[in-house]
Amino acid sequence: MTVRTAPTAPWLTAEQQQVWRAYLVGSARLIGRLDADLRCFGLDLPEYEILVTLSEAPDRRVRMSELADAVHQSRSRLTHTVTRMEAAGLVGRASCPADRRGVWAHLTDTGFDLLQRAAPAHVESVRRHFVEVMSEDDYAAVGRGFAAVSQATSD
Repeated sequence: MTVRTAPTAPWLTAEQQQVWRAYLVGSARLIGRLDADLRCFGLDLPEYEILVTLSEAPDRRVRMSELADAVHQSRSRLTHTVTRMEAAGLVGRASCPADRRGVWAHLTDTGFDLLQRAAPAHVESVRRHFVEVMSEDDYAAVGRGFAAVSQATSD
């Protein structure tokens, strides 16, 4: 029997550890704040992202599997969220005529109206809690850094 050992990696330096922990705490607090600022519209951040993604799609509809990828949710999590949103009249679902197993999610007029009301407040919240708390150089560095992280972690 072969015993597997954990891979070894050099420990983070004190500065790397400080930056990593600042990212963890800052991103959790930012997401919490953005989420809280959407509650007055009866939405949370994942629901808002679904509305945005559908609003930007042709005919305001996207296959559920593609929507899950676009909003970075598991298919099962997305199904639960869309079921809730469908009950609220914000989205609808329909079978895909070309593929009986496929399902389209589409943005209803009610969902689009809610998005139009919530979007200005959400953008203001992003601006206040993210964009404006950094210098232009720091903001550009965050953009470059997370573009590199996204590229390195893409499947």
